[in-house]
Amino acid sequence: MLRKSTKSGRRSAVITGVLLIVGLVTGIFSVVPVIDGADYLVKASTNENQVLLGAFFQLLMVAAYVGIPIVMYPILSKHNKGIALGSVAFGIIAGVFIMIGVIILLLLLTVSHEFAKVGTLHVSYFQTLGGLLREGRDLVNHVATTLAFVLAMFFFTCIFYQTKLVPRWLSVFGLIGSTLSILASSLFMIRFIGLDATYMMLNIPIAFQQLILAIWLIIKGFNPTEPGFYIHVR
Repeated sequence: MLRKSTKSGRRSAVITGVLLIVGLVTGIFSVVPVIDGADYLVKASTNENQVLLGAFFQLLMVAAYVGIPIVMYPILSKHNKGIALGSVAFGIIAGVFIMIGVIILLLLLTVSHEFAKVGTLHVSYFQTLGGLLREGRDLVNHVATTLAFVLAMFFFTCIFYQTKLVPRWLSVFGLIGSTLSILASSLFMIRFIGLDATYMMLNIPIAFQQLILAIWLIIKGFNPTEPGFYIHVR
């Protein structure tokens, strides 16, 4: 029944659009300024609510990062099952890395609490431990998680481009944005750039494309005129 399949496709489009927006919003609110500051060992424990709130929003990102490729799989697998499955796999990997990032963030909070108890004793020990945890968190959040999710997006954007389920200009925008984001994470990984203006500028296109794609899917949905879009339900 084409009507039932159309409704299913429309529902998947809306859910995907909502999850894209959830991913963007939770990503913004998961930022924890006190952890990124030079005096994080002191301020993390005194701003515990900020740290816990950031951890909470980072956990919510799992639903978006894992949910998007899973929701898209039934539609995309009709066109290229291998690429669709790869998108799901990278989405799940991104979700795992997000949870690792949350654990590291909470460990930093614990280190800050312990540092507050001992005062100036063993300062170098806490600075070394805290520095390692912050370095690990940056690599997990800005390299591992970003690369995994962007690759998930890149895969299903390739199918979008081939099938015209969304306008081709939007797919091209996504492919370019994904490539720039992968470049940003790679350059940060080899320490060619830091978490600076260059890194942010390279990630702006993919964030903007995801927002436009989300709005498009919620309002317009997928293009139902393309061959293979409908699934016949008996």
